[in-house]
Amino acid sequence: MTKEAFRIGSFNVYRIEEWQGGFSPPEDLFAEFEPDAFSQRASGFVPDFMRDGMLYAYLQSWLIDTGQERILVDTGAGNAKERPGIPVFGNLDGDFLEKLGEAGFAPDDIDKVFCTHLHIDHVGWNTRLVRDRWEATFPNATYFLPRLDEEAWNPQKHQFSSMNGAVVNSNVFEDSVAPIIEAGLAELVNDGASIAEGMTAHYSPGHTPGHMVLEVTDGGQTALFTGDILHHPIQVYRPDWNSVYCESRPQAASTRRRILEQAASTGARIVPAHFGAPHYVFVERTSEGFRPVFPDQVSE
Repeated sequence: MTKEAFRIGSFNVYRIEEWQGGFSPPEDLFAEFEPDAFSQRASGFVPDFMRDGMLYAYLQSWLIDTGQERILVDTGAGNAKERPGIPVFGNLDGDFLEKLGEAGFAPDDIDKVFCTHLHIDHVGWNTRLVRDRWEATFPNATYFLPRLDEEAWNPQKHQFSSMNGAVVNSNVFEDSVAPIIEAGLAELVNDGASIAEGMTAHYSPGHTPGHMVLEVTDGGQTALFTGDILHHPIQVYRPDWNSVYCESRPQAASTRRRILEQAASTGARIVPAHFGAPHYVFVERTSEGFRPVFPDQVSE
């Protein structure tokens, strides 16, 4: 059985991995990339965050077991999905559900699903193909989806062809979001929504219009499940660096600084969607801004 990744007070948190690999050269992912600034830090990113000149990344979900409820945060890319805009995540045939089983859980055990935003690699396992139909993977769960992202990505409400993520997000709403809404399993949430006891969704826009962070607190400990606020530790040093997929780069940078400031001020653990081992980070202020502090560097 997979051991829990960490605890938040009395809550057990499990990491469910879907994929890992080289994803992109750094200059292709960061809109504000500065070669000299990156090279000064690059040796510290090997091998968990950088291999062979490529950013090394993960698709992973986080399962929070409170003892009463099981909440799954983000659901990766999913299997058997057509992804012409990002073929690396298209037509996957992975063992995500087997990994969930190794942690001790079946799809029917999941009570709630929270998607930080509605990009391809955060909603894919919302559904699975059953007899040529996309059906809810977690049929007993309520799926909490950011209302503003639903409005932004729903083709019946918004023409998103001009959005930065439009190409890579093609087909995603149709096969991974709409079936959940049509099945009556979705709850569209706004800033401050309570997802479960000790869990609050906070509006954190910029990467997408409705991106949200899930703040989880229990027993005096806090973790911030930050989705794509951070893709890589370089953004702790350089919060002004945005992903090329961020829809509003000034807004995304402002949100990133706010989250880093919160973590540094409160000691909260930051749990991004794509970080390499150990897959989460603490943050410390420095005279120049912030620096990442990994678990082996801090006394929890």
